[in-house]
Amino acid sequence: MSRSVDAWLDQQAAVRAKRGVVRRLSVRSADSTIVDLAGNDYLGLATDQRVIAAAARALEVWGAGATASRVVAGTTVLHAELEVYLAQLMGHESALLFSSGYLANLGLITALGGPGTLILTDEHVHASMVDAARLARANATTFAHNSVDDVATALAHRKEPRALVVTESVFSVLGDAAPLAELAAVCAKHDALLIVDEAHGLGVTGGGAGSVAAAGLAEQVVVTATLSKALGSQGGVVLGSRCLREHLINRARSFIFDTGLAPVNAASALAAAKIMHAEPERVARIHSRAAHMVAHLPLSVTRGVGAVQSIAVGTAEDALEYSLQLLDAGFRVGCFRPPSVPDGVSRLRLTARTTLTDHEVAAACAAVGQVLRRAQ
Repeated sequence: MSRSVDAWLDQQAAVRAKRGVVRRLSVRSADSTIVDLAGNDYLGLATDQRVIAAAARALEVWGAGATASRVVAGTTVLHAELEVYLAQLMGHESALLFSSGYLANLGLITALGGPGTLILTDEHVHASMVDAARLARANATTFAHNSVDDVATALAHRKEPRALVVTESVFSVLGDAAPLAELAAVCAKHDALLIVDEAHGLGVTGGGAGSVAAAGLAEQVVVTATLSKALGSQGGVVLGSRCLREHLINRARSFIFDTGLAPVNAASALAAAKIMHAEPERVARIHSRAAHMVAHLPLSVTRGVGAVQSIAVGTAEDALEYSLQLLDAGFRVGCFRPPSVPDGVSRLRLTARTTLTDHEVAAACAAVGQVLRRAQ
């Protein structure tokens, strides 16, 4: 490799170490006894035998991959069926699958961007939306977290003929909700398009259909979502009008030039979505688990509206140390440090999954309390 590049890589590694933001991969084993409060399998469907059986059937029929981009030969009947089902479930006219939620956001926002577009993103949105806004060749800026006034002011003074307002329904770090109704009203007043990422809403809020559907806003809002959280599979989706879908098929580079979502993932997501719809008690249990979790934490925690429960702990070094102590105690929790935390405050993040038992929740919360008390 280049000496100059090697030297730069060493310098970057030193900077990460100094800031306490070094990340390392943690390898899970199938027989691990660690209680997982960090993953996003909110409904416990990734290991549901019905979902696994659907995936196995798709693997037998279609093989391991889509074999081509969606616009060449990578679209199967499974893709089409899942798109129709998700559109109906979430109240939209149409849907388009991508091979990840990240690529769905990237494809949508860049395809709607370009000169003449103003893009306003909540300062807490996911990195995929941040990157999309940067790549969109548009006038892109952020607004204060959940500030409807900031959005209204920016839209009222814009010079661009088109505007996009980008937010999440449930934010991935704090677990709080966006003021969707108020944002939609401001966007309608100023002829702007509201884009909402339902990554942590699909399968969790609105009885599983997400926050946009629950608010009755599906007809006026474009939604993105991932299939890799509550649906336990992999992939992403954009939901909106048929006209938008056709535009994305022709203009979204992360759709056109990417190998299609593997049929096995489409089949498993479809099975999971149908189970979620047929068994609403799974969704309800997420919220009972979240309430149980917050009640058992021996400190003041603002309850998130969905599965994500967030605990501010101070420095990046503190967050990492606490998460490692909890792992030693048998509990895996999320360790969120810069740049993953948009406000710079490092956190432990616990996710309330429907498959957690009362005992596991109580034991995990007691362990968190013990670790934090030792640090005082």
